[in-house]
Amino acid sequence: MSTSLLLVDDDRTFSSLAASMLSQEGFRVRVARSLHETRAALAAEAPDLVLLDRRLPDGDGLVFLPELRAQLPGTVVLMVTAHGDIESAVEAIRAGARDYLSKPVEIDDLVLRARRAASDLQLQERLRQAESVLEGRHRMAEPRSPAMQRTLQMLERIATTPRSPVLLLGETGTGKAVLARHLYALRQKQGAFVQINCAALPDTMMESELFGHERGAFTDAKTARRGLVELASDGLLFLDEVGELPLALQAKLLTFLDKGAFRRLGGTTELTSTARIVAATNKNLEAEVAAGRFREDLLFRLSVFRVDVPPLRERREDVLPLARTLVQELSSELGRRPVPFSPAAEERLLSYPFPGNVRELRNVLERALVLEGGPTLELQSLAKGGGAPAAVDPNAFSVSGPPRSLDEVERLYVRHVLEQLGGRRMEAARALGLSYPTFLRRLEENPPSE
Repeated sequence: MSTSLLLVDDDRTFSSLAASMLSQEGFRVRVARSLHETRAALAAEAPDLVLLDRRLPDGDGLVFLPELRAQLPGTVVLMVTAHGDIESAVEAIRAGARDYLSKPVEIDDLVLRARRAASDLQLQERLRQAESVLEGRHRMAEPRSPAMQRTLQMLERIATTPRSPVLLLGETGTGKAVLARHLYALRQKQGAFVQINCAALPDTMMESELFGHERGAFTDAKTARRGLVELASDGLLFLDEVGELPLALQAKLLTFLDKGAFRRLGGTTELTSTARIVAATNKNLEAEVAAGRFREDLLFRLSVFRVDVPPLRERREDVLPLARTLVQELSSELGRRPVPFSPAAEERLLSYPFPGNVRELRNVLERALVLEGGPTLELQSLAKGGGAPAAVDPNAFSVSGPPRSLDEVERLYVRHVLEQLGGRRMEAARALGLSYPTFLRRLEENPPSE
């Protein structure tokens, strides 16, 4: 993504020439000729770099500099001062300017300083990307099961399409976030990996978090702020628990997926981002659509590439290699040497159903590394059952709570069959042996719970 630059200077000849030269160097240049125009330009879009003249028709750029730094702390400022005014230059550096130029400004010197500042910004961005990768605690272990091998092969093909949406579906704890990071790592020279759990934030904060906000958009919005969609431009934005997005925000996400365009909360300017959206959920989104909680058009748009992540019980070949990899990681985090598994522990790993999938496996291993002090890991918690439930068939129909009438149980089962068939009503009616009108009547008697 090219560096955006705001050139603030009231000299029309100089600003036109400088803007032309900087544009040829690949900068996206906007020009403001007063502090009033500067504030309007900053409100419309936060630039990466500002070239700020001191003497402007409606004020002093040096006096304005602290306001600019407070509003956009991540923006680099180059200050232009009068010839020989060393005191102003020193004051500008103290106020937060990265560098300064003296008038009359040489265009070649200006381009050189701007290129140097842009290179520093790119270096900082690469460091942020490296940190975001290091923040991921899990490594992708080489799978042995055919099901997981097919999943990784599909991700390798998907990685060749830089912006198409991806939908990861699977039970809780299967490693959908790890696969999102793996997809990100398959591409070189890209923007940041950004992750958000859609279930972790209140509905009132989600739009600002995703798309950013302008100053004054709400009570506490004292400065403009970029959203995650902007921060992930040229990279990957991972929306975990996407099924929890409120309906109003689903419409805005759909618009972004279709056009690559969005508006910050409280803003009027249309901005763009090339962030790839990877979404994940353990919900049956077809059933959520049927219940009116998820937009069908958004589901279609997210499902350009739909990847079903198999649960751990369906890839038993991966359990031991994955467990050994996790022991290596956890031992490093805990500051101790890796410990091998005893033969009994390996048998326990292979026989245990792991209803909590990879997340449960990691928790079991971490607990054993802390509590077991022998030369090998025995995984006694698995031998005792560990308090974990036996594997449950996800397709099973059960009714909890106090005894219910037969009619009520029948109505619940109709809803259950509909969810199992992904909301396809005609198929559900046929499976139940009911006429379609009778099936619809039963649904009306048993509306979906909120």
